[in-house]
Amino acid sequence: MKDATAIHEEFGGDRLPPGQRRTDRFPVLSKSGTPRWDVESWEFTVSGAVEDNLALSWSDFLDLSTETQKQDFHCVTGWSRFDNEFAGVTFPTLAEEAGVEDEAVHVLFGSLDGYTTNLPLEECLREEVLFTHELDGQPLPSEHGGPLRVVTPHKYAYKGAKWVDSVEFLTEPRRGYWEKRGYSNTANPWNEERYSSF
Repeated sequence: MKDATAIHEEFGGDRLPPGQRRTDRFPVLSKSGTPRWDVESWEFTVSGAVEDNLALSWSDFLDLSTETQKQDFHCVTGWSRFDNEFAGVTFPTLAEEAGVEDEAVHVLFGSLDGYTTNLPLEECLREEVLFTHELDGQPLPSEHGGPLRVVTPHKYAYKGAKWVDSVEFLTEPRRGYWEKRGYSNTANPWNEERYSSF
């Protein structure tokens, strides 16, 4: 298992970012209710500036190379949960599968409930950015984004889309759901980048 809990050292901060409180609970927050999904019809798509558009069934996705990582999780509302064991597919693995074109500079994640969030491509091409389908050895609960969510331990958690079902590689930046509504586009917990200055 890869231990990614020291990622804060890269950003020059303490393990618990400023303004955060540690909790062993895992509060449930989302823009709306938990969407329903069906294992037979679920599809994960990769599109945009890639060599191969992908349309993966649930079994196709589970066939991709997976790994388990220990990560910390920082919510923009002020709580952090340490030592989560997430298992899934790293972003670089998925990017290699699709073949990212040189023109790609940004990524937009889409979800079953219509949620979107964005990150620069370079921020995604980290082994710690994980499409996770397991939490602490169990299938990811639906209220926490199951069957599949993104985790981004170097960002506030709204950058990790719950119920993720699409990735679009963009040639220019595009803001997601909360970014359009005043949340920070960069979302660095150690700089307390919670809200945008625009």
